[in-house]
Amino acid sequence: MSKENTQQPPAGRAGLFQEIISHCKEYGFIFPSSEIYDGLGAVYDYGPYGIELKNNIQQYWWKAMVQLHENIVGLDAAIFMHPKTWKASGHVDAFNDPLIDNKDSKKRYRADVLIEEAMAKIEEKTEKEVAKAEKKFGESFDKGMFLKTNPNVLRNTEKLQAIENRFKKALEGNDLADLKQIIIDLEIACPVSGSRNWTDVRQFNLMFATEVGSVADEANTIYLRPETAQGIFVNFLNVLNTSRQRIPFGIAQIGKAFRNEIVARQFIFRTREFEQMEMQFFVRPGTEMQWYEQWKETRWKWHRSLGFAEESLKLYDHLKLAHYANAAVDIQFKFPFGFKEVEGIHSRTDFDLKSHQELSGKKLQYFDTELNQSYVPYVVETSIGLNRTFLAVMCNGYRIEKLEDGSERTVLALPPFLAPVQIAVFPLMKKDGLAEKAREVFDLLKWDYKCFYEEKDNIGKRYRRQDAIGTPFCITIDHDTLNDNTVTIRDRDTMKQERISIERLKEVVNEKVDWKKGLR
Repeated sequence: MSKENTQQPPAGRAGLFQEIISHCKEYGFIFPSSEIYDGLGAVYDYGPYGIELKNNIQQYWWKAMVQLHENIVGLDAAIFMHPKTWKASGHVDAFNDPLIDNKDSKKRYRADVLIEEAMAKIEEKTEKEVAKAEKKFGESFDKGMFLKTNPNVLRNTEKLQAIENRFKKALEGNDLADLKQIIIDLEIACPVSGSRNWTDVRQFNLMFATEVGSVADEANTIYLRPETAQGIFVNFLNVLNTSRQRIPFGIAQIGKAFRNEIVARQFIFRTREFEQMEMQFFVRPGTEMQWYEQWKETRWKWHRSLGFAEESLKLYDHLKLAHYANAAVDIQFKFPFGFKEVEGIHSRTDFDLKSHQELSGKKLQYFDTELNQSYVPYVVETSIGLNRTFLAVMCNGYRIEKLEDGSERTVLALPPFLAPVQIAVFPLMKKDGLAEKAREVFDLLKWDYKCFYEEKDNIGKRYRRQDAIGTPFCITIDHDTLNDNTVTIRDRDTMKQERISIERLKEVVNEKVDWKKGLR
């Protein structure tokens, strides 16, 4: 059955994000945590297909980051760390979010996010003006000239620049009063109550504190790590001395981090427990900006290899730099709720290693044989949220397609190398030895691919279920298989079916699911 329209629903379509959330639960990708007890806010569990997809994403990142770079090695540091770690890193004193409450709804929001969303709405006005002009003028439309001359665009650009300058100044000066005033001046209303009755803005530390020790009176306060990077920094010398690396080199890590997000929302986009995929790249001082630009380009290409369109990604330079950085940029993905960060690339200078060196009293330096001197290396960081990348992949792949007969199918067009199931094996029916032959095919393929076997329901319904979880290939065993050892292989994206021999199955599947193709 052919398709009439294969276009993904527009990112801003009302209700799209809620559809994706429902899809994640219905098809076993993500469940609310502790749901039988009514759940726990901003905490989620990954189901049978969710964990496969999540594992595939992190393995793809690890191969791209570690396997393909001879000067990057791995690490798995502990979640619990000495409390002084977080004093040295600045988290004890400076790891805060500016929060504001609406007095009518009693809801709490991040002040900076409210302002950023208001700025995004102004940007959307410009995008609408451009889209309207493109439709009107067609091929003769000059976008560059339009952006420079259209009065509405110029007004929006000027307004946006003024807000951005003021916002940046307030963030850099920690001017909480002006943050509130910007919210008032922009007439930002509470999404729940619709009112503009706001409290003052105040800072809130995001770290989870707990205690370690067998006796309560002797217990010491420690923290669940709010980021994975510090485990890399405190292990800098251990890795340097055992891995035989020379600068420039990197240390990569995938691990859990925890933040007491008061304003946790947008499904798994912002949660209290999450996973980071980070790489800290140690370089000679003075070369950090060259590496910063190189890693920006490298990481952009990696996101594009996930099947994200150019217009679904953008770079966003930070208005306010963190206390450790001299440059920072986000790679943002266009979710149904707007462009949001999935990865940050930061030039962290030598702040972290120097801070740990000073507080610990241990030298964290590198002896450069070319310069014949020791120094504290500078660091360029790439830090990507695994949960956010998972959500971006789901949002990018989810679509509803209208077929020629008027029916619809829901398909998850995931990159084949990330799909939680790569091959589904179906006997046309249970009898006549078809099930036994299908099992033979399944057993042949399961050593190389994640496979799924099913006999229940008619073949059409089975195809639809696999479309919905993103399976790129379905293989059907019928009576002809018993005679000529051929099967029908169906492609998820085109729905075309081809008759091939069982001996060629791996060849055909490999052509599409090989992860290396995405990075070459």
